[in-house]
Amino acid sequence: MKVLANDGIATAGVIELEKAGIEVILKTIAQDQLIDYINENKIDVLLVRSATKVREDLIDACPSLKIIGRGGVGMDNIDVEYARNKGIKVINTPAASSHSVAELVFAHLFGMVRFLHHSNQNMPLEGDSKFKELKKSYAKGIELKGKTMGVIGFGRIGQATAKIALSIGMKVVAFDPFIDSAHLELDFFDGQTVSFTIDTISKENVLKQADFLSMHVPAQDKYVISTKEFNMMKDGVGIINAARGGVVDEIALVKALADGKVSNAALDVFEKEPKPEIQLLMNDKISLTPHIGGATGEAQGRIGTELAEQIISILK
Repeated sequence: MKVLANDGIATAGVIELEKAGIEVILKTIAQDQLIDYINENKIDVLLVRSATKVREDLIDACPSLKIIGRGGVGMDNIDVEYARNKGIKVINTPAASSHSVAELVFAHLFGMVRFLHHSNQNMPLEGDSKFKELKKSYAKGIELKGKTMGVIGFGRIGQATAKIALSIGMKVVAFDPFIDSAHLELDFFDGQTVSFTIDTISKENVLKQADFLSMHVPAQDKYVISTKEFNMMKDGVGIINAARGGVVDEIALVKALADGKVSNAALDVFEKEPKPEIQLLMNDKISLTPHIGGATGEAQGRIGTELAEQIISILK
């Protein structure tokens, strides 16, 4: 049995697979060469992240494939139902990166409310000559404690985000069309736990109440947040999108930032990845990262292990 980890896999996953007698190929094959490589090497399992696309043409052209695996949550780069209809197992790791994404949301949030994405750029340039001016510029930060975090999409990642918000004293309001309520347990280093039950409310009520809004929904055919939704929000709201590009209308976001409706924003995902719009990249009210939500060593280790366990179970 051969596994091609085209976008990589953590060492822990490789070890598990090799212990089970499965060969792991750690190569990145260009998209236009992938079909030939799979067929020439009789690949049984194709593992991808977000870079490699697994569409109908590849599925039809590669009869050796038994499993397609996605390291992460979203599978919008795979024609999932088509593959399953062809008898191919399609697997992913929906829980493995939840906490990593949630921590990135708060990395952005803490940075935004204290202007860190500005000061980290300007201090090296002007910290010695304009220290007092910079101090004054960045002296109007706010605390997150006591503020309301709105969560759109209350699955695993949304709930992980809510747990961090609750742990620092924020109120959480959430919307999800498929979840009525969620029981959250906050685990602490000494074994203590604190439990919360969050009942979801309407999207409109979340938008009206939130001081900060975090997006945690899968890829959509239309915007979840656009001009209509921005108009429902509080003046000066902050918004974070670490879900998928196309969830937030980027043109409407830029206008809302210019108008002051949105005070600041954070984007880890973009409509036009891997070439985000320049007006986003140059906007000093946006904190930016290049789609790294699940890119921690711990998350990748969990992803590798979970993929390996699922593959071994299916193939054996």
